[in-house]
Amino acid sequence: MPTPSSPSAVSGGDPRTPTSAEPGRLRRTLRLRHLVFIGLAYMAPLAVFDMFGIVADKTGGHVPLAYLVVLVAVLFTAFSYSRMVRFFPVAGSAYTYAKETMHPTVGFLVGWVATLDYLLLPMINAILSGIYMGALFPEVPFWVWVLLTIGICTALNLMGVRLAARMNVVLVSIQLLVAVVFVVLAVANVVNGENGAGFSVRPFLSDDLQAGALAGGAAILALSFLGFDAVSTLAEEAEKPTRDVPRAIFLIVAAAGAFFLTVTYVMQTLFPDVTTLENIVGASPEIAKYIGGAAFQAMFVGGYMMAVLGCGITQQMSAARLLYAMGRDGALPRRLFSRVDPRTGVPVGNVVLVALIALTALFVDLEQASSMINFGAFIAFTFVNLSVIFVFFRFLSTRSIGSWLGFVLVPAVGVVINVALWLSLNPISMVIGGAWTAIGVIYLIVKTRGFRASPPDLTGPINIEMYEEASAPSR
Repeated sequence: MPTPSSPSAVSGGDPRTPTSAEPGRLRRTLRLRHLVFIGLAYMAPLAVFDMFGIVADKTGGHVPLAYLVVLVAVLFTAFSYSRMVRFFPVAGSAYTYAKETMHPTVGFLVGWVATLDYLLLPMINAILSGIYMGALFPEVPFWVWVLLTIGICTALNLMGVRLAARMNVVLVSIQLLVAVVFVVLAVANVVNGENGAGFSVRPFLSDDLQAGALAGGAAILALSFLGFDAVSTLAEEAEKPTRDVPRAIFLIVAAAGAFFLTVTYVMQTLFPDVTTLENIVGASPEIAKYIGGAAFQAMFVGGYMMAVLGCGITQQMSAARLLYAMGRDGALPRRLFSRVDPRTGVPVGNVVLVALIALTALFVDLEQASSMINFGAFIAFTFVNLSVIFVFFRFLSTRSIGSWLGFVLVPAVGVVINVALWLSLNPISMVIGGAWTAIGVIYLIVKTRGFRASPPDLTGPINIEMYEEASAPSR
């Protein structure tokens, strides 16, 4: 049996070395730029406009401050993800980290809860496609846009991960172009004093700021940063995972944070009170028309559809890889979930299954679907931070001040922040998330025959010796 520090313990070889695909294995074809664009596409830069009106109303006009709160929380969690990817450069993300550092049962339940997010995000993406395109072409049935969106994303994913990554470079570039034009037009309107606007610190600080409302708004906006988590699921397809995945994580968080803060600051400055708009939920398209006319509104919606495709491709990709990791380890039926097409290196069955689940977009509305997502995200973030602490006490022999700070204090702060945001979720999210967790517990009891069956063996982190050698004080 491989030892905890053996490169073969988890991935079957040195994960830092690009390798050609082997039968039944994912292919290492992604470089740093691919990972960054996949993460940004997953986050869908234009998705910053989706919840602006709702959060602006909830926080009393402090969307940029709510994003700043989320950014701080995500930076702590991103630090923990970057730690764990170096020890576990494999598919599975939070599920793998909790399984290997704590216990297979804990890992399964974390993965089960996270799976809810991954499986339902493509459905939400399809719903948004129908809503936005339906606004421009009301004569076309809603189901047409849903089927087209799911069909295109599925086809691109089945062709291989590298093609999907290349498509995301194009789609993210288009989104960023639309966003830049939006910001330029909005700034011009503020400079000209439109709507009585003027630059100030009010979007970040004002006398009517309420901490509870701010926390509630931040909890909603946390989904905007889920792209860096998605990148961690592609560690087995990165050419140099222990180097490039951590770099990609911080590049994605930094770029997205700056983007979200800039866009929402300008929007909030121009419209400090969104109740003056006709449609709070659809505030962004209305603002687009206000600052640039009908022509820019059409351009804005077109750019958003690029976000829908880019986001849909990466969401389906990540959900399929998470199911693959759980199937390969036996947490889900291996025969169904761990099969990879030897020609394309794609877990075809998982991609198709996620597409079928996304078709439920035909039967639920956006509010019902989105209420299910945040629950699992904060659970996953919390356990990734906890996993770093468990690595420190279970596997590392180094006990320097730096290791105490990096492996205990920083992730502990991340745990506290994520639990606080989790407690700020609305009751519907708690009920649905709790029900999904209960189903997972029942499934686990049945599968293990009342916990009598032996759980999968723990392999331990594969790069402990390399880390301790690199972090040892020089002589």
